[in-house]
Amino acid sequence: MVTILKNVTNILTALGELYLFRKHQNQKVWTAMFFMIISAISSGITDISFDTVGYAWQLSNCVLTASYSLTLRRVMDEAKKYTRSGSLNEVSMVLLNNLLSLPFAALLIILFDEWEYVLNVDVIKLPMFWVIATASGLLGLAISFTSMWFLHQTGPTTYSLVGSLNKIPISLAGLVLFKVPLSLPNLFSILFGLFAGVFFARAKMS
Repeated sequence: MVTILKNVTNILTALGELYLFRKHQNQKVWTAMFFMIISAISSGITDISFDTVGYAWQLSNCVLTASYSLTLRRVMDEAKKYTRSGSLNEVSMVLLNNLLSLPFAALLIILFDEWEYVLNVDVIKLPMFWVIATASGLLGLAISFTSMWFLHQTGPTTYSLVGSLNKIPISLAGLVLFKVPLSLPNLFSILFGLFAGVFFARAKMS
């Protein structure tokens, strides 16, 4: 359900791109977005484990994700006016992006008293923990770098919709690994949402 409802991010991103960058989408893209809206609504109605708080958090996630990609693209465009090279390269963007997150991370660490937990927890004494944590950090760095590069080469809507394509394996894996109970209407609404994501990608590429 989280995967399908993430389609809302595509719609918000496209609307934001239309408003901020005056970038118009073709009729097929708007049709695909309409399918996504229907999918999100039907998935919510047929969800057998509906939770208001969960849906509120998911909607907040969609708004923040769309805002992030739109703001990042605006920063890239503004950098052309003020940097000597005419743009910020991907390494600089990743560095600045992570540096800007440090104050917020520090605030959360202090707010939730994470320092005491980290100092006393036994898992940090295990070598395998540091191997996995380091691998996770490197993968996160790779994700940041490739995201910056892709957004720099394309645009927020394309960046958002290509991310929709990973919904197919994630949804199928989620159904199998977590043994999610499904009703027949809910299953069809999820499949419809996956179809809408693929149709959106094809419409944008054409």
